[in-house]
Amino acid sequence: MRSQRYAVEASVSRTHAVQAAVVGIAVSDDFEIVFDTLTDSRKATNLRGNPSIAFVIGSTHDDAERTVQYEGIADTPSGDELRRVQEIYFEVFPDGRERLHWKGLIHVRVKPLWIRYSNYSPKPPLVLEFDAAALRALQE
Repeated sequence: MRSQRYAVEASVSRTHAVQAAVVGIAVSDDFEIVFDTLTDSRKATNLRGNPSIAFVIGSTHDDAERTVQYEGIADTPSGDELRRVQEIYFEVFPDGRERLHWKGLIHVRVKPLWIRYSNYSPKPPLVLEFDAAALRALQE
């Protein structure tokens, strides 16, 4: 996951419309995804009404056939927890510090509920799936 700086995120509006966007991501050791956005963006508005979010992470660069499908729950931490996730984000996007003065900028943290890693390069393909319990076990 950390080999990719960008992902497509999908969220759902209050009228149940699915909306997607490309976001710059950073990934913690606990598989949290962190990104920044503006409070009035569609994704931020959607996540305030429904914190469920999904990502597709991957690339076709260099004929790579690897993807990660990720589902989780988003929040906007504050205090010490906000500073922690910001540092994770700034490690990948140092210029993110320059955006801190933007009016309405927030950092969103997503905790994983389900992750599927697929690598179609080997024969047979490698597919690994982790639910929330399996992810917690990896962190212990």
